[in-house]
Amino acid sequence: MQSEFESLFQESVKDIDMTPGSIVSATVIDIKEDFVVISAGLKSEGIIPRNQFTSSDGELEISVGDTVEVVLDIIEDGYGETILSREKAKRTKVWNELEKIQQSQEIIKGKVCGKVKGGFTVELMNVKAFLPGSLVDIRPNKEVDYIDGKTLDFKIIKMDKVRNNIVLSRKAVLQDQISTPEEVASNYTEGKVVRGFIKNLTDYGAFIDLGGIDGLLHITDISWRRINHPSEVLKLGDEIDVKVLKYDSDKNRVSLGMKQLEEDPWDKVKDLIELGSKYTGKVTNIADYGVFVDLGNNIEGLVRTSELNWTNKNINPNKVAALNDDVEVKVIEIDDEKRRVSLSIKQCQENPWVNFEEKHNKGDILESEIKSVTDFGIFVGLDGGIDGLIHVTDITKSENQEEELRKYKKGDQVKTIILSVDAERERVSLGIKQLDSN
Repeated sequence: MQSEFESLFQESVKDIDMTPGSIVSATVIDIKEDFVVISAGLKSEGIIPRNQFTSSDGELEISVGDTVEVVLDIIEDGYGETILSREKAKRTKVWNELEKIQQSQEIIKGKVCGKVKGGFTVELMNVKAFLPGSLVDIRPNKEVDYIDGKTLDFKIIKMDKVRNNIVLSRKAVLQDQISTPEEVASNYTEGKVVRGFIKNLTDYGAFIDLGGIDGLLHITDISWRRINHPSEVLKLGDEIDVKVLKYDSDKNRVSLGMKQLEEDPWDKVKDLIELGSKYTGKVTNIADYGVFVDLGNNIEGLVRTSELNWTNKNINPNKVAALNDDVEVKVIEIDDEKRRVSLSIKQCQENPWVNFEEKHNKGDILESEIKSVTDFGIFVGLDGGIDGLIHVTDITKSENQEEELRKYKKGDQVKTIILSVDAERERVSLGIKQLDSN
């Protein structure tokens, strides 16, 4: 009876490759909490950990009765059990597929999933591979972090199944894509919209990896509004759409634009901005010469230092406004030729020169504190924070004017008479010697 069973068994398995490590088809007999029972038509059933049949989300991928491929680890161990592996079957099948791809030098897609010493880890077909930093790009580049997290094209240049080692090259793919200047000029015609990765940011712009060729996105072509550095708008590794502005065949360089994909805000200025009107805007930039204010709809205007404060034409802009402040401004000029909107902060406030002119007349006598003494006269403080000037020729009737001027010091109180008030020119002329005549 035993010999008859043996012969029947040998007949049933004669078509099965019994070599340890070979892949066989098996049927799912039972599914337990921690393991799955598999029958491969051998003497004994196999047991495989349940987690080898779950997806990355933890979902079970099989049902009782399903046929699955497994690897024969051991036909019978010391306890008479057959040891099978679903994980090894998957891995063997993937390696066989990858070996075919390497031999044919086909391109394979993989996701860069982390930086390691000397390069990156890339996941392709659920297998981890290594991408050396030197094989990321055609030209050597220290800044290659921009590819992290990206799904890119690669070629397999080396495989070692025993060491579980796969080496990839993106450089090989890009070299195959290198075109002649004529082909590049044809592929990157002016006005064409292309997509690429931001591979480097500099003070003057961003370099875009277009795949086989780099493009330069100058800082002035990133945004319609003024920016100090590309990092205010762009981030290393971002994938963006850009417009081809020009191809330089001598330098083999493509000039790109990003703002050109949006409507030119200057086209809306006449409809949205009115000369002499007041608006509330947000401070976007502060320079030595003034403050930039966003008026909305990507329309930006400049408040020069002379328009920041009524009483100090050279005031530090940082003392008047801070970044992201909401400020009220008045439009004082719209220059179509220079595409510039000039604004004023001080003209949204009371004019102390006009106020002084309305409240004082020629001949009024004042007593004021000396703010400063110069070679040509004395400046005194007046109502509203403005200054009045006593010219050196209006201090004394004596011919020795310079000697008389030296008698006055900063902080002294001095009595004067108003000679003239010119609010438009922001001048108040005062006199001391005229007090005698008065």
